[in-house]
Amino acid sequence: MALTSTLFTGLSGLNVNQTRLNVVGNNIANVNTIAYKSSRALFKPQFYVTDGAGSPPGADFGGQNPSQRGLGATVAAIQKDFSTGSLETTGKATDLAIDGSGFFIVEGQEQRYTRDGSFILNQNNELVTTGGDFVRGFDVDQDGNVIPGALQNIQIPIGALTKAEATESVLFSGNLNAAGEKGTIGNVLLSQPLSDTVGGTVPAGQAPVDATLLTDLRAVDSLGVPTATAIFADGDTISLAAKRGGRTLPALSMDISATTTVAELNTFFAQATGIETSIPTASATIGTSVLAAAQTGDPANTRRLRIEGNAGDQNAISFAGTQLGSRLGIEQSSSGVGESAYTSFSVYDTLGTELTVNMTTVLETADANGTTWRYFAYSGDDTEAATFDPTGVSGGIRVATGTISFDTNGRLLTDSPLPISIDRDNTGAGDPLAFSLNFGQMNALADTSANASKMFAKADGKPIGTLSDFSIAANGIITGSYDNGTIETLGQVAVATFDNVEGLLDDGGNMYTTSANSGAPKITGPLELSAGALRAGTLELSNVDLSEEFVNLIISSTGFTAASRVISTSDQLLTELLNTSR
Repeated sequence: MALTSTLFTGLSGLNVNQTRLNVVGNNIANVNTIAYKSSRALFKPQFYVTDGAGSPPGADFGGQNPSQRGLGATVAAIQKDFSTGSLETTGKATDLAIDGSGFFIVEGQEQRYTRDGSFILNQNNELVTTGGDFVRGFDVDQDGNVIPGALQNIQIPIGALTKAEATESVLFSGNLNAAGEKGTIGNVLLSQPLSDTVGGTVPAGQAPVDATLLTDLRAVDSLGVPTATAIFADGDTISLAAKRGGRTLPALSMDISATTTVAELNTFFAQATGIETSIPTASATIGTSVLAAAQTGDPANTRRLRIEGNAGDQNAISFAGTQLGSRLGIEQSSSGVGESAYTSFSVYDTLGTELTVNMTTVLETADANGTTWRYFAYSGDDTEAATFDPTGVSGGIRVATGTISFDTNGRLLTDSPLPISIDRDNTGAGDPLAFSLNFGQMNALADTSANASKMFAKADGKPIGTLSDFSIAANGIITGSYDNGTIETLGQVAVATFDNVEGLLDDGGNMYTTSANSGAPKITGPLELSAGALRAGTLELSNVDLSEEFVNLIISSTGFTAASRVISTSDQLLTELLNTSR
């Protein structure tokens, strides 16, 4: 009977060592499996047969210990090692690893958990596992704030468009040279001497005035005799792309009829060049006018057209190289005066259309209270800039003008921000585009270096943009980068932690589900509660220690061999017992 029991005792040894060999073999097979967690088999003794229960000691007896015979071994438990494996950098944005505690939450037919972060984007730009389960996380509201609690499929819409943002504010920085010369006069342009031949009679002529018809306007020779042909004819269309501060302005066109006057031509010049005619200078003739012959020493019955720009060299007007300038023989007569600075910046309307705004500042006054600077804003993208208005009420590239003041320490005194608007009539965008000018980072200090006055502008607002890239931070926040410079929060990867992680059920395929002993999942963002950090572009490797597994392999093999020897020995003894009856 004892020999028969020994056979089963040896058999139990075979079973437990075979189980451990299975566990070790599975570990070795998964040594390169992403995020695989190794297991170990633990044994315990099986039932014991008690031959003697033992007895306590007495006055004349020393006592006796129990006498028991074991019936072999059985598997006590197969435990998983959930320690973090080594992290390997892959550079793929959708590869994720958890550095510390926690599991990714995925959902297919049911909610499961995994440490394998080898995710991909499907055709709907949803983050999924290689097996097709959706990776779960938190969505964001319209302001880009993460909405915790309700789990959603994570979507990273590469190629998706973001809405445009209209400009609301422009911030200026830099320094305006308070030691510069005050802007007292602008540069002056003069036409050649001109005559008015009433009814086209030549050579009789008279000096032209504002009411003179352009079709009667003629050039004159050195004696003041008008030319046979008028400079302009009924039906002509003239176009002017003048320069301001050396920068070419958008072209403006005007149709000439039999009733078009010199006054309208002067209005056209003002609109095409953006001259602010309401700003007085020392000459008191800012803008365009007709200059009498007595002022120029020209022949009698002639006059010149006079055009004076706003003060400062950055506002200097030029007709050089223009066809209209050549027709009228317009050349610069004198230069402007005034310390000035120039900058250009882009703003965006409600449809995301980019508009360019040019701005110059000119030193206007300097006294015991500090300095005052006048700014001139003009834009060829103003919808009024493209159309000539003979009345002068609208039209032209002028956008805004105003003053900013600095104290004796060069600090801004003017309340900021200052309002400004650009017409967007009949463009489909909100009309007008209204925004503010903020000079809060400007100074007005003396600077004797070349080009001392410098100003820089930075405007908010964005055109429509396409999501071109994304990144995932250690806290799981997914940030999208658009090609228009916009950065937006797209969501957050969620993780789950458990009170008893070893209580999870291994579902195969690197997936786990809860069990009665794992506890309910605690769903949070990474780095919250006990959850670890997320590492993007990284995968967690298997935590199998090959050297340890090879030792376990040898130990299990030895145990299996030893248990088989118990069976073979018992068999030999039983054979001997049977042979005694022959």
